Amino acid sequence: MAKKKGSIVYKCSNCSYTQPGWLGRCPNCGEWNSMQECIVDPNAATPSLAVDGTAVKVKPVPMAKISVQDEGRISTGSAEFDRVLGGGAVRRSAILIGGEPGIGKSTLLIQTAASSLKNVPSSLKNAPSAKGASGHRVLYVSGEESASQIKGRAVRLGLDTDAVEILCTLRLEDILDALDSLNPSFVIIDSIQTVYSVQAGIVPGTVSQLKYCANELISWVKERDSVLFMTAHVTKAGDIAGPKSLEHMVDTVISFERSNDEVRFLRATKNRFGSIDELGIFEMEEKGLREVADPSSLFLTRREGSTPAGIACACVFEGTRAFVVEIQALTVPAKASMNRVYSDKVDSARVSRVAAVLEKRAGIKFSDQDLYINVAGGVRLTESAIDAALAAALYSARTDLALPEKTVVTGELSLAGEIRPVSKIKQRIKTARELGFDNIVAPGKESGTKGANSVKDLLGVLFAGK
Repeated sequence: MAKKKGSIVYKCSNCSYTQPGWLGRCPNCGEWNSMQECIVDPNAATPSLAVDGTAVKVKPVPMAKISVQDEGRISTGSAEFDRVLGGGAVRRSAILIGGEPGIGKSTLLIQTAASSLKNVPSSLKNAPSAKGASGHRVLYVSGEESASQIKGRAVRLGLDTDAVEILCTLRLEDILDALDSLNPSFVIIDSIQTVYSVQAGIVPGTVSQLKYCANELISWVKERDSVLFMTAHVTKAGDIAGPKSLEHMVDTVISFERSNDEVRFLRATKNRFGSIDELGIFEMEEKGLREVADPSSLFLTRREGSTPAGIACACVFEGTRAFVVEIQALTVPAKASMNRVYSDKVDSARVSRVAAVLEKRAGIKFSDQDLYINVAGGVRLTESAIDAALAAALYSARTDLALPEKTVVTGELSLAGEIRPVSKIKQRIKTARELGFDNIVAPGKESGTKGANSVKDLLGVLFAGK
């Protein structure tokens, strides 16, 4: 009897004997209650599909019968990368990394491949081993570089990648065959836009190719204790190229950004297994990406002499980590009939709002000024705790009066001119003091700080006698 696509058959779970109707006992091997309902669909995108084109028909299960399993995490070997992922890469998860060309995506992943082999999880130590460290295997798939180029980069960076399996191909079918034979713990696809399958055409990078190939790879990982890393191209605007559904399909979306030629920022825009507020900071050096243990060393300008006007420091939180940043402001007479705001590291709407509050509540005019705002080190600031420091920097730039030395300002500015408290104020104060800032201005009556509950109080504390 010929099988029709989408038809139902019954297959023995013991010997794989197939027949069109259900029986209590398998006529081939004699096993009782072994006949499972299966669906015939050779084109079904599921890793459970058998060679004969049959797959077990999935049925709903009551939530009460589902057991909760602990999220097994595997360390990437990089503390900063693990921080952004929420403590490590979760098994059976797919991670998409986007960034502009040359930013270091391939460098990050080859370093991850080498570092992860030095930290083999205990649960994998007794697993059957291929060549390399214990049972932890890494498959690096490249569609953009040759094997010799990847090896050359690893040697240049001083990495031990002898245990990493390299596959240079564009065909999805070759990748799936390699996955089935190696069963790696880490799967690295560099990049997903180069992969194609004959089932979706022969041109890589199309919408159908991206969705089909990504779905096949994600489906393979979801049924095994593996982690899938995929790099992705970006558009001119910095967004991941391709259909937005690609970001919905994966568990974690990571953005790789740069502030200058050396500093790199790693942040999650989507994370099903952790926070999206964490920030990973790296420096690109001759030996690859180096983790930055003290972020304040990047975001504070080490200068000789007094602090110039227009400079204010704020203590900010990125996830669970606090550090002090330097906000720089400059005001010049507007060159057109309307003033403009030039700010890419702080939202320009926030700058305009703070300037408007100062003009209304402090009586200093900004409507005829062009405003320039910068953050030392190039980090992007989004939290409201920088409002008071931004106001102090703008006032200092407008009046050409410098803030007192070793001063940190923190607080949220309301439209009524109030300085409102912010979260984790004690941790912010502790961090500022550890970095040598002994003059801390904050709302409320926290011990060791100078209180400022309104914008007039703030300016009075900072510029008293000036």
